[in-house]
Amino acid sequence: MYIITGGAGFIGSACLWRLNQAGVDDILVVDNLGDSEKWKNLVNRRYRDYLHKSRFLDRLESGALGRITAIIHMGACSATTETDADFLMTNNLHYSQRLARYALEHGIRFINASSAATYGNGDRGFSDAPDSQAQLKPLNMYGYSKHLFDLWALRERCFDRLASLKFFNVYGPNEYHKGDMCSVVFKAFHQVAAEGVIRLFKSYRPDYSDGGQQRDFIYVKDCVDVIWWLLEHPGVHGLFNVGTGQARTWYDLAAAVFAALKLAPTIEFKEMPDHLRDHYQYFTCAEVDALRSAGYDRPFTSLEAGVSDYVTQYLQQEDPYL
Repeated sequence: MYIITGGAGFIGSACLWRLNQAGVDDILVVDNLGDSEKWKNLVNRRYRDYLHKSRFLDRLESGALGRITAIIHMGACSATTETDADFLMTNNLHYSQRLARYALEHGIRFINASSAATYGNGDRGFSDAPDSQAQLKPLNMYGYSKHLFDLWALRERCFDRLASLKFFNVYGPNEYHKGDMCSVVFKAFHQVAAEGVIRLFKSYRPDYSDGGQQRDFIYVKDCVDVIWWLLEHPGVHGLFNVGTGQARTWYDLAAAVFAALKLAPTIEFKEMPDHLRDHYQYFTCAEVDALRSAGYDRPFTSLEAGVSDYVTQYLQQEDPYL
């Protein structure tokens, strides 16, 4: 049996889709559905059972879940605007540590979701090398909670037994429940539908033009291909960036949305809220040498191809879910 925590969420439900694509359906989905619409991410999928996160660890540690092949730990509060630090310490750090300890003690393949938010403003680079992690300074509590797990795994010498993945700017189907945390592709598609225009933040640095701020945008299908590859190669361990290794501008992204819709671009620029200006990343780009050196050789989807697939095969469809 495979376990996916956060299995009804964005990347988690995409993992569920990828396992189903490979013919795997002996899967336990762990999540907290509440009154959200995450349940819609499960409708098209095949899995054994669903278990609320509050009951999961006790049942796991009691041995009630039986034999487990792998735990794919995507469950976390991923809101970069979350300010309850105690909640994030409990939910993102201590819960993850407890789960990792159990998996390692019982020889279960463990794959953890970290984040590029650990890199802060990027002035210390984007290397996933273990000896470069202590110098990182995340800009928000979400990134700090993920950073603390990676530092714990390094301190406990766990990276020769587990994999932790620093996801960069992920976009794609099944993110619809995330509200303001949805990707700009999703938001831009709906801006065009409602107003015929995409609005991007102005730049407040002379070395970046308006819309010229850059991100490493990665399609969610590429992220779950990496996870599936790690499941197929259980001897591969470590801390890995998951991005394309190429930085693209927000203007490129907006133009790709218009191209997918077969429309001429109409792009405007708006003021950035004051509370964001001192905490805004102007550049992110994954160093992917470690992942490539470990043997992952699949090409990553280009921004234009990924946006086109997302828009035409999902956002424009009656059923937009994986």
